[in-house]
Amino acid sequence: MTSLPNEPVTLAVIGCGQRGTAYTQYALDHPKMCKVVAIAEPRPNTRDIFARNHKLDRTLVFNDWQELLKASADTIQTIGKRLADAIIVAVQDNMHCEVLVAFAAQGYHILCEKPMATNLQDCLEMEKAVKNAGIILRYSPYNKAVTEVVHSGQLGELINVVHIEPVGYFHFAHSYVRGNWKKESESSFSLMTKSCHDIDILCHWLSPALPTRVSSFGSLQHFRKEKKPRAAGAATRCLECSVEQDCPYSAKKIYLEPVSRGNTHWPASTIVDGIPDIENITDALRNGPYGQCVYESDNDVCDHQVVNIEYSSGATVSFTMVAYTSLICERQTRLHFTHGEIVGDMNSFTVTDFHTGHKTTHHPKNEGGGHGGGDAGLMRTFVEAVRTNNQELLGTDISEVLKSHLAVFAAETSRREGTVIDCAKFEKDIRAELEMR
Repeated sequence: MTSLPNEPVTLAVIGCGQRGTAYTQYALDHPKMCKVVAIAEPRPNTRDIFARNHKLDRTLVFNDWQELLKASADTIQTIGKRLADAIIVAVQDNMHCEVLVAFAAQGYHILCEKPMATNLQDCLEMEKAVKNAGIILRYSPYNKAVTEVVHSGQLGELINVVHIEPVGYFHFAHSYVRGNWKKESESSFSLMTKSCHDIDILCHWLSPALPTRVSSFGSLQHFRKEKKPRAAGAATRCLECSVEQDCPYSAKKIYLEPVSRGNTHWPASTIVDGIPDIENITDALRNGPYGQCVYESDNDVCDHQVVNIEYSSGATVSFTMVAYTSLICERQTRLHFTHGEIVGDMNSFTVTDFHTGHKTTHHPKNEGGGHGGGDAGLMRTFVEAVRTNNQELLGTDISEVLKSHLAVFAAETSRREGTVIDCAKFEKDIRAELEMR
């Protein structure tokens, strides 16, 4: 089913947590452009709040994605229409492949939260599913404005990029020490789960050149039991720790104290089912993973990593992901061209033209939402692409995204093996290995 030109694009949302809610704020803000018509979410309070906010028909509110998939199949069989024009996939990373492949087979346009998947086999299977279905699978005003300058050629050839992702000290503790992305076996390595879209935009800026060689170094340096302050003794939870007040990673400081001041948003909103309050947050800290001492958790993903990439054009990239920053995901970027440079911080960027010495500072409008307006920008572009059935509006496709993901997997292989990875050989070997399975 495709919405008529004057009707809003209809969306089904699988996963109504932080990311699903962030994406669909666009539907609440722009009801003439799109609307949510169906959801799948296992947590009852989260599901009910989302359904009420979007005024959903209760017959289209499902406990899990399999129920929604079956209802969609029944609808297709009985009346020849899907439940919606498009699907938003905002479930846990290791579920992406199974969900995307299932709904791609029914012909849905799909917006999938990053990363594509947590292993190479799933990434390749998703590429095949999307290509076979012929469906639509970079988007903040800031990144779009930088990209326009990069691809305009006005600064000459792009020679080098230095890009830093400052994750943020308490953000890393929340997501990658206590949270859903703390263990590689349950999700993936942190370069993939946190920084795949950074590598993606870097590859986009350097395109049509492709990565040729990759090297990487990094480790889990600090959030380990041997780094635990001696004064903390045998305490395993912040609520029972005598030195909690001196710890920057205190769960009380990160979750409980903000809620006590009326802040019920991220990150507290992600650790309970429903609206955070003193009682349910306290219970979560006493009994769940978010109240654990960061030095007593079972996390194993890197807290810092550097990646060096050489491209077929001869250009080079240096990328750093690091936990220990006051900035929260506000990327710092320097792009060096033969006739100029761009220096930016996700809010503004300054272009220097070597011909004239003139400097111009740009302040792209933030459209609201997360990721510097990227969530709203992505949703606006995705909705228009679905409405017009025009993949080109997105400025990317599944094969380009796969190429950047392959660079991330190559970087992690380099880090583990201590070698420089030939990207073309890496992809060829991976595809051959998977075809033999």
